[in-house]
Amino acid sequence: MTSSDTGEIAKTRLALPELFIGLGLLVCAVVLFWQTRMMPVSPMYSKVGPTVFPDMTAAGLTVLAILLIVAAWRGGWQPDEEKDTPTDWKAMGFVAAGLVANVVLIQPLGFTAASVAMFVLVCHGFGSRHPLRDALIALVLALAAYFGFARALGVNIGAGVIENVLNVVVDIVLGLRN
Repeated sequence: MTSSDTGEIAKTRLALPELFIGLGLLVCAVVLFWQTRMMPVSPMYSKVGPTVFPDMTAAGLTVLAILLIVAAWRGGWQPDEEKDTPTDWKAMGFVAAGLVANVVLIQPLGFTAASVAMFVLVCHGFGSRHPLRDALIALVLALAAYFGFARALGVNIGAGVIENVLNVVVDIVLGLRN
């Protein structure tokens, strides 16, 4: 047996961490399909209703999950060098803190403030050391997303102090308020 044969044998072993990622994604797809079926759909919709995009997303997640599971079954998608790299738990902590901050802050402070906090923490976790720049970028993106949903689509995604003040200013500028 040559060294290339042993490398090939090792490569065809099941990669458990990658398998868990694929299975987790498959569970997310199943939950999305299930929750989409629970949505009340008005008979007014003929073919294209509110379930079309969630169904397309769930189908895409299912395909991706199956591809990841197959890749894990074949030994995983990570190169061997990456498998030996230790996990940066501090960076992971900042990313997790950003996600938690968004969930905790969206109700009391609103979408924009929660999104800015999340963006800055996630950027820090990915190595950025420019929190002011990150906060300004986040503010622009969050306000664009908020006003895109709130004004253009009429969907409230969590108005807070910042959004309420800016809504008044926009109304005054547009002449909707005196």
